[in-house]
Order: sequence, then structure tokens, then C-alpha cells
Amino acid sequence: MADHSVQEYGPGARAGGLAPLAVGALGVVYGDIGTSPLYAFKEAFGSAHALAVTEANVFGVVSMIFWAVTLVVSLKYVALMLRFDNRGEGGVLALYALTYRLTGASPRLQWTVGVLAVFAASLFYGDAVITPAITMLSAVEGISVATPALDRWVVPATLAIVVAVFAIQSHGTGRVGRWFGPVMVLWFLVLAGLGLASILARPGILAAIDPRYAAAFAVEAPGRAFLTLGAVFLALTGAEALYADMGHFGPKPIRIAWYGLVFPALMLNYFGQGALVLDEPAAARNPFYLLAPPDLLAPLVVLATAATVIASQAVIAGAFSVTQQASRLGYLPRITAVHTSETTRGQIYIAPVNWLMLCLVVLLVVGFGTSSGLAAAYGVAVSGTMVLETVLIFILVLSLPRRANPLLLAGLTTIGLVELLFLASNAVKIPAGGWFPLLCGLAIFTLLTTWKRATEIVNADAARKRAPLEGFFEHLGDVATVSGTAIFFSADPASVPITMLHNLKHNKVLHERVVFFTIADADVPRLPDSERTEVTVLAPQRAYQATVRYGFMEEPDALRALALLARHGLVFERNETTFFLGKSTIALAERPGLFTWRRRLFRWMQRNSQSAAEYFKLPPDRVIELGTQLTL
Repeated sequence: MADHSVQEYGPGARAGGLAPLAVGALGVVYGDIGTSPLYAFKEAFGSAHALAVTEANVFGVVSMIFWAVTLVVSLKYVALMLRFDNRGEGGVLALYALTYRLTGASPRLQWTVGVLAVFAASLFYGDAVITPAITMLSAVEGISVATPALDRWVVPATLAIVVAVFAIQSHGTGRVGRWFGPVMVLWFLVLAGLGLASILARPGILAAIDPRYAAAFAVEAPGRAFLTLGAVFLALTGAEALYADMGHFGPKPIRIAWYGLVFPALMLNYFGQGALVLDEPAAARNPFYLLAPPDLLAPLVVLATAATVIASQAVIAGAFSVTQQASRLGYLPRITAVHTSETTRGQIYIAPVNWLMLCLVVLLVVGFGTSSGLAAAYGVAVSGTMVLETVLIFILVLSLPRRANPLLLAGLTTIGLVELLFLASNAVKIPAGGWFPLLCGLAIFTLLTTWKRATEIVNADAARKRAPLEGFFEHLGDVATVSGTAIFFSADPASVPITMLHNLKHNKVLHERVVFFTIADADVPRLPDSERTEVTVLAPQRAYQATVRYGFMEEPDALRALALLARHGLVFERNETTFFLGKSTIALAERPGLFTWRRRLFRWMQRNSQSAAEYFKLPPDRVIELGTQLTL
């Protein structure tokens, strides 16, 4: 499944040799997990549930980090999940589309898959606003290690960087993006070098590779070990980006970058931090920065800040991408995504998402003030997303035509149980700030499911009112004809659009050429133009049914789509073409009930959403909109 069409449907960014793609993956895919050494190990010994700096505790934590990263990242994401793509694309919504298609024989299972995937995508937004805040704060905090007197400038400096990062989003990252990979190469080499120098001073720390240290730590103090899992999990945050960004680079470059540089560099740094803390227990307050010689501390702060900006950039771009996919799958209103690159297909910008994220990140930085404070909120959303992705993969494997491999199912079950432990441990953080990403996720989930359900109701009502297209023109009778072409947007190619019936009812005229125009969603990320259009002649020289398909990672452009119809013999003159659009809404309830608020929420979303004319890039002076109201 993973190999059948990766090359055909992969985005333009996938062009190039294996080495450049692997370097590029370092900047986009591994920015988040690559900056976790700034705070992950520190939180085990400096959080509210801080451990005492003893040899058993240090060896236990380092061993837990090593095996957690090995099991969840190396095995689950890099070795396993990269095999399951939807025409070369990854991410939870791509996984949803693939699993939904494979579970077609069971509507109940399809509904379950939809709920799980949408909630996982919703939780991603909670992660997306915490990542810039915690990574940038943890990087800038290095200035207080170098000069304690500058501690009061950590928050203002972080806010300045945050505002600058979000302000440049509308311009794209094309000019600076080419430096992301090389900067991250330097970052990982520095991680490895700092860790290796510390390990050489105390090589005995390498014994922590033995999983018995983690097991002994858990057995001797199970309650303490359970709470420590929340800090250990911080070493995994960002792993979900491996799967989400697969379409930009392909599985092989991502695997090469992980096994060739990222994994060794991360482990060397974590082991190095462990060795440092064993030698100098006071270094537990910020072991990452204290690995560096004093003369190199300032350059390290600058490099760490650059790395966290890159990590934040990746997650911001991910939020844009998930929003666009959700809109294309019908879970959000139409949303225009501005393409910020003429050469790289995946670079988009969505203004409302950008500014909302900026406001939330600023609130987090000001409200929590330190990376340790934010660590209490971090991890809940990510661990929930990981568990849900594992469940979806499990369902997908069971739904494949071929018999599921028992070893694979056993591995997924083991990973799922480990992730459930991490989720349970992170749940302890909910009162201390973990409520924030959950609240964000629940709010987004409510918006997505409300819009989806309401549009299903509206579409079902429209379907009941539609007349069959077959034989319609033969039985239409005498109707006055006016010059020009009328294009009626239609959701169902087999039915006459409601807008057409309203036009006949109220205006009692028919244009000399009529085109029923359907923009259909394909359950693949992208389609080539050669497979995008289909035209059926309903009445020669008079009426046509045209269908244009878009993948869920593409943005519809109606005028460009009409131009593609020229190969079917349909040519349109702008000043002789009129576009008819329909708009249906749900009326307010006559008697308020338990879920009346969802009607109001849908109407509010509809009022504040982009009009169909703007979304499809239609000339406003050539559009007629006909509206209906549905009473339940």
C-alpha cells in the first residue's frame, strides 16, 4: 500500500536527491522532537514531582527515555507507520481517509473511525499552540544560565521572538526555509558533541541502555515512576510530525535522517545530561545548558533559539495544513489558504488560524512564564493523539484485504499499552495546566463535529427536494430562453440543483446553455489534471454535467477548473456566463432544547465563514445566490 503511488502523487517538494530530502526533513520533521533535550530530562528532576538526584533515579530515567524513544518513535512511527500512506501522504486526516475507505462495509465502524480521527486532529491544535511557547521559552532561558541578572528579560525576549515568527508567516518561509535543514544539522551535531563530551567523562552512564534499570526504577517506586513518565514523555513530543510530514519528503529520507543523525544525537545528549547530573547534582536545574563550557553558552543560546523557531515553524505550518484538510473533508466552512511558494506545493498560510494561534501562544508565555510551568500542560494532547493514531492503525491493519500479521498486531498492542501509560501519567498534569490543550481540543472538536453534522442535515434536506436529472430536459416543456451560459453548482451529479429549480420557479427562464457543475472531494491528497475532470452531455449543445475532483490537500479554483473543461469542448466567455450558487441554513428552534446551542453555533460559523463566491474565486459581478432555510 505504501508504494503504489507515492511518486505520482507526491508534492513538488519531493523532487530532488535523497540526501537533500533527508537534510530538509531535519528542519521540517524533526524540529519539535529535536528541541526536547532542552526541557525533557530537566523536568524529571525539577518539576512538581521532582526526583532526588540519585544514581538509581538517573539511570532509571535515562533508560526510560532511551526505550520510550526506541519503542514509540523508532519502531512505531519510523519503522511501522511510514508504511501506511494515503497516496503518499500521512497525518491523522490522511489516515482517516484511508481507514474510512477500507471500512466501507461497516457504517458503525466508519463512524467510530471518523470520531477518533477528528478528535485526534482537534488535540493537535492544543499541541500546536504549546510547542512554540515551551520551546522558545526553554531556549531563551539559557540567557539566565549565562547571566542570572537577565532572568527578568526571558519572557519579554520570548514574546518578541514569538510575535516575529507569526508575523512573517504570510510571507512564507521560502527564503529562510532553505537554511532550516543545515541549521538543524548543526543543532544535532552540537547535541551529539555536548553529550559525547560528558559521556567520556563518565562512560558508565551507557549502562542505562539496559532496560533492567528502567524496570528496577519502576518496581522500587511504582508511584514515583508513574509520575516520572509525564516528564519522560516530553522526549517523544514531535514524533507525530514524522507521519504528518511524510508527503513532503517520503518515508526513506525521513528514516535516513532519523537513524543516521537524529536518534544517535538525541540519545547521546540525554545520556550526556545523565552523566553530568551524576557528577554535579546541582546541574539538574538546567542540565542541557550546563553541558556547554561557559565560553560557548551564548552561541548555544543563539543556536537553540534558532532551532526552536524552526520547530515552531513546522508546527504552525502543520496547523495550517490540518485546517485545510478539515475544510476539504467537510468539517469546517470553506477556508482560503494563501499559497506562499510558487515552487513548493505544501506551503500555505491561513490568516485567522495564524493570528488566533499567536494570541494563544502569547497568553501561554505570559501566563506560565517558564518552560517548567508549561511542561505541566505539555504532553496531554500529544499522548492522546498518539493513542488515537495507534487505534486507527490497528483498525486499518484489521481491515486490510490480506490477513493481519499476528506479530504486527502484538507489537501494536504493546505500543498502545505503553502509550496508555503515558496518557495516564500526563493526565495527572490536568489540574496544573494540562486542562488547556484538552480545552482547546474539545472546543475544536465541537466546532468540527457541529459543522459536519449540520451540513449533513442541510444536504440531506436538499437531496429530498432535488429532482432526478435523468429525463429532466425531455419533460421540461416550453420555457423562455435567454442568451448566455448558466453554471449551477451542484452537490449531486445525479440530481437537478435546487438553485436551478428556484430559478425556473421564480424567474421562469432558462439560459441557452446550462452546465451543472460539481466539485467533488477525492479521498486522496492530490489528483493530476488529467484525472480531474469529467463531462456528460445531457442535451447536445444545450446542457452538460461537469464534475471536477480535488484531493483533500488541494484548494478548489472554479475558474481554473472551467478552463480545464476546454479539452471536453466547453469554452466559457466571462461576460456571458452567470454562476448560480445556493445557500441553506438551519432556522432557529421555536422551543429551546438541550442542543439548541449547536444550531446557534452553526449559524454563527456560517455567518462568519467565507462566501462560496470568494472561496471558488468567482467574479462577484457574475454571481447570483439563492438561499433557503431549513426548519427542523
